[in-house]
Amino acid sequence: MTATTGAGRALTRRAAALALAALLGTSLAVTDARAQATQTPAFQTLAPHAILIDADTGAILFEKGADEPFSPASMAKLMTVEVLFDEMRKGKLGPDTEFTISENAWRRGGAGGGGSSMFAQLNSKVKLPDLLRGIIVQSGNDAAIAAAEGVAGTEDNFSQIMNRHAKEIGLERSTFRNATGYSAPDQKVTARDLSKLAIHLIETYPENYKLFSEREFTWNKIRQQNRNPLLTLDIGADGLKTGYLEESGYGLTGSAVQNGQRLVLVVSGLKTARDRAAESRKLIEWGFRAFEARQIFNAGETVAEAETFGAEKGRVPLVTKKPVRLMLPRGNSDRLVARAVYQGPLTAPVEEGREVGRLKVTRGEQVVLDMPLYTAEAVPAGTMTQRALDAALEVGTGWFRQALSRITSKS
Repeated sequence: MTATTGAGRALTRRAAALALAALLGTSLAVTDARAQATQTPAFQTLAPHAILIDADTGAILFEKGADEPFSPASMAKLMTVEVLFDEMRKGKLGPDTEFTISENAWRRGGAGGGGSSMFAQLNSKVKLPDLLRGIIVQSGNDAAIAAAEGVAGTEDNFSQIMNRHAKEIGLERSTFRNATGYSAPDQKVTARDLSKLAIHLIETYPENYKLFSEREFTWNKIRQQNRNPLLTLDIGADGLKTGYLEESGYGLTGSAVQNGQRLVLVVSGLKTARDRAAESRKLIEWGFRAFEARQIFNAGETVAEAETFGAEKGRVPLVTKKPVRLMLPRGNSDRLVARAVYQGPLTAPVEEGREVGRLKVTRGEQVVLDMPLYTAEAVPAGTMTQRALDAALEVGTGWFRQALSRITSKS
């Protein structure tokens, strides 16, 4: 999508800006240009890759190297689990579904494989609830491989399902090659993508998500503690997953809830497990302490309008499905920039509830809010006369844009 242009669209954006400014009591403008000032983060972390997000609004409270690719290690198992949860939701898997621990799963993912293991016995059968705990709580590579083989026949086939799901979820820069997170040349993720995956798991599978908060699990008479260090701290943590590879360092995708607010964090590239725990805790605690919420629109309330083409009416209201809430640094008066971004005009007929754009609010160069915008109502096609007038206007506008382009190219 691209930013809207034209006088009518500029007025729509400015109206949204004035409404936001009045509600926030702060400086807020709508513009198509990026702010010139560079935002200096108030928080510093040792992690080369990090992101902290308010899960309800998608507001980014902190980011560092969030779009730089790295090996996910066992955090790749989050996508493995997502596929299993989806299969359960569709009725393809159930509590009594059994998975066989093949020789491949036992040799590559078992104790002899050198990584984390569920310690399932060769050729044994494990029911789905236990296998999930083997993956989530114990980070068992044998359990992950058995899951992949049970769903898709081979781990390679399963990785294709993982990538299809990743695309559907909106993970733009991540590629999965196996179910375990074992090192693979082109298996890469980003901190931003992992945070999207975490929020997807939390919101889409709330009952299944509770598995991530279980502190321990015993299988084959071997008791193992959950590897997530945040679960032992009194900060409201209830998930998700750690990871380690020599090439990528120590990483963690985590989440915590305090006073009804959920934060999601991702860190990666840390040198020690102690650094991973310390930096994750610092980031979570800072996020809860340093920001205050300002709700500016209710769910379903009009926040902008989009122009239409060939329609019965010239504009359609745009709304969000969730309340629009900004997370603002306490005592900070930085200038905010809001943009209603859509590709327009929208060609009639326009369906109600169609996602057509994004509401984006930035502070300096940092995006502090990015939410989808939906049409609030259906707009049918207009009369032949209305469509003819819109077509004539579009021809004129197109000619003007071409002329402007020629002038710009010569300057």
